[in-house]
Amino acid sequence: MADPGLVQALDYILNQSDASTIEALAEAVVRRRRNLSVFNVMGGLSDPQKMTKELTERINAGVGGGIENMRKSVREMIVRIIKEQAPELSDSQVDELCRAWLPEPEGEKNVPRDMLLSMIDQFISFSHGTMNKSVDKNLRDEMGAWTERYWNVFPPVIRQIITDFLKDKISEEDFNSRIRIALG
Repeated sequence: MADPGLVQALDYILNQSDASTIEALAEAVVRRRRNLSVFNVMGGLSDPQKMTKELTERINAGVGGGIENMRKSVREMIVRIIKEQAPELSDSQVDELCRAWLPEPEGEKNVPRDMLLSMIDQFISFSHGTMNKSVDKNLRDEMGAWTERYWNVFPPVIRQIITDFLKDKISEEDFNSRIRIALG
């Protein structure tokens, strides 16, 4: 019997996804393959992200306030294991693996909700060509490629909502409603 999650994923890929979704999926597959090859280099370790998630869930159930200290300890353990088992990896590669295996908890991107709403509004205004040129210039003077920086800060669900809106797949009313729901 086929895995229902696999069937659902394949149906989505084959029947519903557009070019940008296919690109995101391709990047995810490349990243997963790279992570799996690193697991093998490290002596067949089980998936560190799964291990970390299970450990974090156990800690959340019992410890409460010590979560951040435990996250630091787990990160240090991951770094130690990587450096022991794959010393050829650069510090940036080790950091990338740590971010992949120990992602920040949902909602802890350190961007206040109001600021995120303002960033979304500016991004949409720029994308629709309605942004005042002086606002764009000020943002570029302050941040350089501000649209890319904003995009990288947006959570994936926000990116998808913005993409759907800019491609006219959803109305402005649906866009606003979905953004409110996504931001809580």
